Order: sequence, then structure tokens, then C-alpha cells
Amino acid sequence: MTQSLISKPQLVGVRFQPTGKVYHFRASSDQGLRPGDFALVETVRGQQLGKVVSMRSLRKGEGSQNLKPVQRRATGHDLALRQHWRQREKEILIVAREAAKQSRLPIKIATAEYSFDGQCLTLLYVSEDKNLNLKKLEQRLQRTLDGTRIDLHRIGARDHAKILGGYGACGELRCCSRFLSEFGPVSIKMAKVQGVSLSPSEITGMCQRLRCCLSYEHKQYAEACKTMPRRKKRVQTPHGEGKVVSLLPLKGMVIVQIEDRRLEVPVEDVQPIQAK
Repeated sequence: MTQSLISKPQLVGVRFQPTGKVYHFRASSDQGLRPGDFALVETVRGQQLGKVVSMRSLRKGEGSQNLKPVQRRATGHDLALRQHWRQREKEILIVAREAAKQSRLPIKIATAEYSFDGQCLTLLYVSEDKNLNLKKLEQRLQRTLDGTRIDLHRIGARDHAKILGGYGACGELRCCSRFLSEFGPVSIKMAKVQGVSLSPSEITGMCQRLRCCLSYEHKQYAEACKTMPRRKKRVQTPHGEGKVVSLLPLKGMVIVQIEDRRLEVPVEDVQPIQAK
């Protein structure tokens, strides 16, 4: 048997939403999968069709026992069935929102997602209350969707904004809807290091949380700031003694107030004045 005919185990990255998290499964080379293909896999929500976004051979000694296998590459019939359930999701979303309204629950149902076989319906909702009793809503929906398992799952403000899409303050499509597959930590310190105004309108997004983009250049700013004096410190410059009022870390410049003037001075020309 030639090497090309030997089935080799592969690690396959699958995404179920356009910018969703990538989940990993085990496949074999003889399944003929390629990035861009759709594949049928088993998940905690039942069978799902996902798009293959990455592939590589499993390395020697790399455990795969905890990975679920790719069942097969999707067929044309599978893709047509997927489209059927996508259309059904739009119809059910209207029904679910009306049921929530009748149940007088303080929630907003953001989206509905059917499993590939249609046996499980996941409803993602937003609510400030983490301890809501959703039993009546589940029962109401079960009567409407007899035989379908209902899974109500609470999501946060960032995930809700991701689903809604739209444009950010920069004029571009929101990062969360365009390419962010996972949300990283963002802190107010990141805004301070970069000299961004702390006005809520400047640092928060549509989700009313700190903007994800604050983290993009934080490491570069933090590294550049290591060689710079702190704001409000007295310093000596070639133009005289003054006070640091602002920093331009990526330019390597310090803005110094000298009497009634504000000057940009290269950081290497600024010397701290030792307190007496």
C-alpha cells in the first residue's frame, strides 16, 4: 500500500456561524475534506452542519480521544435541508418573541437556531435578570412546537451586539460581527494608557461595554510607555523646565507645558527633575 492511500488522522476546525468560535473535531484524510467544505458533526445540541475553516494532521502523541469525529462531508441534500431550517428559524423567532411577551418575561429573544435534524431548537435571549424562571415560556413553546426539544440560553450584551451587526463609531462594520470569534478582556486601563477620552461615548460600543478595539494596540502602547515620564511630572527639556501634560507613545514624543506653550519634545530629550 502506498503512503498516499494510508488514512491519516486530521484535526479539523469547524465553525457553525460566520464569525463564531472554531470547534475542533477528528477526521481522516480519506474523507476528502477541504477548507470551505461543510461537514456533518455531532455536538451537545445534536447533529450540526459546520464549515471547515482549518485542517492539519494530528501530531504524534497529540491526544484525540476527547475529540468527536466528523461524520461525513455534507451533501447537496444536507445543504438544502440546512437552508430549510434557516428559513424555519425566522418564522419561529416571531412565534417565540410573541410567547415571551405573553408570558410577561423581561427578556428579548435575539435569535433561534435549529439543529441539523430539527429535533432541537436553541433560543438565545438577553436579560438583565440571571435568575428568571422560564418554565412557563418553555411549556408554551412546547405546545406550539410539539416534539422539538427547547433550549433557552442567555447571552451577554456583546454577543447580542454581534448578532445584530451594524456599523461602529469608526464607520466600519463592527469587529464582533466581522471577524471576532471570541471576546477578550478589555479594561479601562487600556483606554488610559492610549490616552483615549474616558467619556462613555468615546470608549463604549453599541453593547454599552468597553470597545473591543481598545485591546488591539494596548501591548504596543504599554511597551512604548515604559520609556516615557508620567503625566503631571516636572521635566527638563532643551526648551526649559515644564510639566508633562500628555504622551504620544507611538511617536516617541512627550507634550510638555512650558509657561504658556505646549511643545512636542522627543522622549530622549526629556529628563525628569528629581524632587528635592
